[in-house]
Amino acid sequence: MLIKTIVSQYRRDFRAVYECEHCGVEKTGLGYDDDNFHRNVVPKMACESCGEKQKPGGEPRATRYPDGMQV
Repeated sequence: MLIKTIVSQYRRDFRAVYECEHCGVEKTGLGYDDDNFHRNVVPKMACESCGEKQKPGGEPRATRYPDGMQV
């Protein structure tokens, strides 16, 4: 799953539209805006429709705030 758009964000918690890069199914879900979430959690999310995960080698999304910054 890939993050298509972030719908709303409060501090580091956000609600986003996730899109499967294999079958194109969209899903709304929650997330946390830190480097670990974008590098490790998002690529391991499996699509509920086709069961596929993100292809390896994708560039992770940048965080809104720098790491270590208290928001």
